[in-house]
Amino acid sequence: MSAERISVLFVCLGNICRSPLAEGVFRHFARERGVEDCFDIDSAGTSGYHAGDPPDSRSVATARSRGIRVEGRSRQLRAADLQRFDYIVVMDDDNLRGAERLASGLTDARAQLHLLREWDTQGTGLGVPDPYSGGAQGFAEVQDIVERSCDRLLDHLLREYPTRCRGGG
Repeated sequence: MSAERISVLFVCLGNICRSPLAEGVFRHFARERGVEDCFDIDSAGTSGYHAGDPPDSRSVATARSRGIRVEGRSRQLRAADLQRFDYIVVMDDDNLRGAERLASGLTDARAQLHLLREWDTQGTGLGVPDPYSGGAQGFAEVQDIVERSCDRLLDHLLREYPTRCRGGG
């Protein structure tokens, strides 16, 4: 991680649906604004259920239909992530509790923990629903939530860290 860059880690349960989608959407928005080089962006899961698996094909297809790439391999959230990242942005209360449990054993955790929907103009404080067991409509709904939230999160971070990222925006 570069000390100059703003580091953001998106977290859901298995790191195959919501968090890789949020990573891809955030990266896409940062690229569109010309500020992608200002960020280190990654995603992880609170569980290791899907470790090494690619993102869910339904998340990938929904994002692709909107011109957004979702890539990577699932990995589990580690204590080191709480020490390296500026922001850990979770999808729901269960993910938040998992990250908080991991952080509670650390004396040097620096990451700020947030729910993604803190930045959603249409549902502040609510969790991002897990579309895994649902159909295509659930994935489209999650995509809408993630896009609204990531757009505002990007605005927030550019205001919060003006000296780390100049230009763009």
